Amino acid sequence: MSQTLQAVIEHQREMLTDLLAQSLQRLARRCASLIPDRAGLEHLLRQELPRLDYCKHLYVLDQDGIQVTANIGRDGDDASHFGRDRSQRPYLQHIVGSTDFRLSEAYISRNKRRPSLTAIQVIRDTEGRRVGFLGVDYDLRELPREQAIYREPVAWRQLKGDPSIREHVFQQSRAQSGMDERIDEVFALMVELMAEHGIFHGKLHFSSSRATVWAMQDPYNYRLLDLQDLVDPDICLAYPRQPYTEHACVPSSVIPEVFEGFRQLRFGDDTVYLRSGSLNVCNGMVGLNFSCDGSHYMHYSEFLDRDTEFWQSAI
Repeated sequence: MSQTLQAVIEHQREMLTDLLAQSLQRLARRCASLIPDRAGLEHLLRQELPRLDYCKHLYVLDQDGIQVTANIGRDGDDASHFGRDRSQRPYLQHIVGSTDFRLSEAYISRNKRRPSLTAIQVIRDTEGRRVGFLGVDYDLRELPREQAIYREPVAWRQLKGDPSIREHVFQQSRAQSGMDERIDEVFALMVELMAEHGIFHGKLHFSSSRATVWAMQDPYNYRLLDLQDLVDPDICLAYPRQPYTEHACVPSSVIPEVFEGFRQLRFGDDTVYLRSGSLNVCNGMVGLNFSCDGSHYMHYSEFLDRDTEFWQSAI
């Protein structure tokens, strides 16, 4: 997981902790005087459940992590969990001795198979001794969160693929494809589609002689173009001409340079060669997949700065 993605997740967890912790602390103080009165605890949990936003289940554990109530839920009680040993669950393993409140890592629930979270609040008596735990389960889809989606970092990322392919890479050799034979025509039309006809993301599959493209007019669906489409200028009639998108961070004049970079990586070596290359003009990312099944993602400016010597060592 990238550091940027992890930072966004941690920020969301901090927000949820601030939202949930205070109400659970209050309820835990009320539970303390009722342990080990199962009936009294369950009556209290039923009373408090409607006041706890987003809560799916409430339950109480003793100080050893054994459940001493049923699961109290909005659809009724589930007594099958009474006596359940939760002491080895990750959310309990990390709370003892470190903090009185913990929000678990997300997990897939056993019954409904949905992403879920569990909050655990330590229950202490009037003298501060730990006498149990209050557990609350949440359905992740029902919890509030900030709506801004995280942005993918532009730093170079390398991902190694299937080890069996990498192991036998030197036993193979590039086979001339139909796209290889007509690559000048393909590049010319791809540049035209991206610069003048609203295609903001294009991926060329050199070995299978096809392309997948995404259009600004219909960004939720991709189009699959075969070689005949990619060498036929009439393809431009299928995509209305429009100004180069204002969302682009890649200058339109640079698009041909990126494709020329693809050409060098496709033909530069007959053993380790480019199988597919993509360009997104909005986020500026170039994607590359090689015959060794290794993949690289980087900003277009960084891609254009890399020379042949870099790729010989990086792949």
